[in-house]
Amino acid sequence: MESEPLESLQETQTDDDSENETYMVGFVIANIVGIQHYSGRISGREMVGLVREPINPHDGNAIKVINTKSDQVGYIERSVAAVLAPLIDEDLIMTEGIVPKFSRNAFRFRIPCQIHIFARIEAFPFVVETISSSGLVLITDSNPSFTLSESMVVKEEKGVSGIRRVDEIFKSVEENVNKKGVRVTVEPPNSVIKSELYLHQKEGLGWLVHRENSRELPPFWEEKDGGFINVLTNYATDKRPEPLRGGIFADDMGMGKTLTLLALVALDKYGDIRPIKDKADEVGDEGGSLSGAVGKRSKKGRVSKASTARKKRKIDANNLENVELETLEAQASSSLDVRSSKTTLIVCPPSVFSSWVMQLSEHTVGSSLKMYLYYGGGRTKESKELQKYDIVLTSYSILSTEWQWEGSPLKKIEWWRIILDEAHNIKNVNARQSRAVTDLQASRRWVVTGTPIHNGSHDLFSLMAFLRFEPFSIRSYWQSLVQRPLSQGDSKGLSRLQILMSTISLRRTKDKGLIKLPLKTIKSCFLELSSEERELYDQIEGQARSVFLAYMDSGTVMRNYSTVLGMILRLRQICCDQALCPMDLKSLLPSDNIEDVSNNPDLLQKMVLLLQDGEDFECPICMCPPPDLVITCCAHMFCRNCILKNLKYTKACCPLCRHPLSQSDLFTAPPESSDVKGAGVAPSRKTNSSKVSALLKLLKLSRDQCPRTKSVIFSQFRKMLILLEEPLKVAGFKFLRLDGSMNAKKRTQVIDEFCQPGVDSPTILLASLKASGAGINLTAASRVYILEPWWNPAVEEQAMDRVHRIGQKSEVEIVRLIVKNSIEERILELQEKKKKLAREAFVRKGSKDREEASISDLRTLMSM
Repeated sequence: MESEPLESLQETQTDDDSENETYMVGFVIANIVGIQHYSGRISGREMVGLVREPINPHDGNAIKVINTKSDQVGYIERSVAAVLAPLIDEDLIMTEGIVPKFSRNAFRFRIPCQIHIFARIEAFPFVVETISSSGLVLITDSNPSFTLSESMVVKEEKGVSGIRRVDEIFKSVEENVNKKGVRVTVEPPNSVIKSELYLHQKEGLGWLVHRENSRELPPFWEEKDGGFINVLTNYATDKRPEPLRGGIFADDMGMGKTLTLLALVALDKYGDIRPIKDKADEVGDEGGSLSGAVGKRSKKGRVSKASTARKKRKIDANNLENVELETLEAQASSSLDVRSSKTTLIVCPPSVFSSWVMQLSEHTVGSSLKMYLYYGGGRTKESKELQKYDIVLTSYSILSTEWQWEGSPLKKIEWWRIILDEAHNIKNVNARQSRAVTDLQASRRWVVTGTPIHNGSHDLFSLMAFLRFEPFSIRSYWQSLVQRPLSQGDSKGLSRLQILMSTISLRRTKDKGLIKLPLKTIKSCFLELSSEERELYDQIEGQARSVFLAYMDSGTVMRNYSTVLGMILRLRQICCDQALCPMDLKSLLPSDNIEDVSNNPDLLQKMVLLLQDGEDFECPICMCPPPDLVITCCAHMFCRNCILKNLKYTKACCPLCRHPLSQSDLFTAPPESSDVKGAGVAPSRKTNSSKVSALLKLLKLSRDQCPRTKSVIFSQFRKMLILLEEPLKVAGFKFLRLDGSMNAKKRTQVIDEFCQPGVDSPTILLASLKASGAGINLTAASRVYILEPWWNPAVEEQAMDRVHRIGQKSEVEIVRLIVKNSIEERILELQEKKKKLAREAFVRKGSKDREEASISDLRTLMSM
């Protein structure tokens, strides 16, 4: 089955709604116990992380306490954990721990801790009643003792003097970053990289090199009284924190990030950094940039003394702080002697393998860089074999598969560098593949994506966890410092997010003129449905709106979430083509709040067909396309492993609707037939849909203007791509299809054939939006048609930039086909909200706009 994510609506429902829009209920005082058994240390007035540990063999309610460095300190005492753990597991509360100032002599085996409790407004009464009736003392804002809270939220609201406000700390970090804003250009070694880099790529390479070799303290750390303190959490230590060697490389798609990263790997093996003159030097610009080049080596790999002297003089003259030249030279030299320590692991989707292999072939000299593809059945089991290569290329799915295999060679190596390409694939920190990559060991860690924010700011937390950017890599800190104020519409949240991104990311966009690409225009073609299509659409939308309103009134939207999404999916499909939909649509609506699929085989089959219709389902637990899908008796769908683990370690109920479940209530989805008949698509028909007719008209017009113009048609429905084949054939077009049912080898063959010039080569590529939207080069085309809007604008942008990227020689025209007065227009509204947040994360300006929860998004889609 070709499965793609259920997109942002489900992501935000399972993430944002459970964590965002929370406010402080109050706090309880508890003891941290077992501190003598753990190495983690804390001091007074320090934030601590509280982590649920449901699989603890001694206590199923265990709440672990960790410090800023992720070292375990102890556990919350059992009596308190027994009350709070069930509320945490039910997603009713979030907790944050702060240790007040205490005397170490008075607390040798236990430490007092204030546990601040946050919940959504509607959950306040239940949370207060549950905690109070358990015997715990909940101190709320009506209690005089509330002023004793060490929470920064309370201190700032009460105007407590003598505290250093969080936003003052963020501001000082921002000023420090701005002072070091000197751009450094670095040339790659021409003995390895044979292509000339653009200026922005050389500057990007300089930034990467600086980040990897800087000796600076990590952001939010300061040296004080001979020790070091994290100014956000008050964690103090005598040991100097390790620099943050890595970050987020977020250049716009199509700007040559892959080549820049290959140049970085080449510098490990063959490079020296030495200054050269640039235009800024020639005009005497005192604040000008420092350029870098690759010095020539002798046969022994040494750099001449004169060259070194020039380097030192130039760096002094330009006042480039924290670029440790001697360190760079030593590392460059040692890379020839210690090859095993310089291996870079690159993780990406299989569809991106061909791009890395092609770029290596096009831009590097001979076999100067050796690459190993760790994929497929014949991959080595020996870590020493992998260390013979400069680059090891593997996929997120392989890492996920080998995560719990102790013999995995990937886990035995401390990699010199890990690069996560298309890193938005780990947007859910709880997903198996996210945890797998985060657990790997490496000296340097890079997140590479043109779209770091897909759905909302919560996407960034998993990136922080991978980068090990403390304290933001710990969920409770991230929630307290960034996510909560952002979701509550507090301008401080956006400001903090912007500063945070400026400290660890590099983001340049094509619209800044850094590269001279041909013009790209985006047009929206609005069209009307036929009378027959409109009648069906209005009928189904009316039914869907009534059912959704009933769910809203009864507070059961989550319980019936699959049904709501199913109705929305049908509305989207009608906009494309009625042939995508079964005729008996009413049977998709449940007869009551919880429909027992086990007693309704017809509905079970229709739920399977629902998944087969779209490329857009992902497991609500791990947020990944499920390799082995099961359907519960309450009509919700999960990965088999996820739901079985959920039933084993938590209460035996559905994670979405809390309906009691056992293993006998799970049903396996039958495999999807890959042919047209199995896909439910008629091989021929008399009339085309309004959208297909509009598309054909546009394609014929383009062909009349220039017969050899190549076009890519993106759709998120594989059935739609199959439906298009017959009318395209009748219209005389030669086409190919690229979708998620194909393996990596077949996809590469299709792309190669489409990109071939010539009179007989195909002029149209029918492409799955998700399966073809990342990591491939389609610059042979100059027209893009997007058949239906995607919830997530970042996915559409990725698809567009398969065509509009370095190597494009013609002007690019993007056409989006939108049905008037339909759900498609409302999806555009949601796209604008997501685009705004993604832009503002990198642009320093205030905003009071809030990130809406997805129930509000559902209301928008239902036109309510």
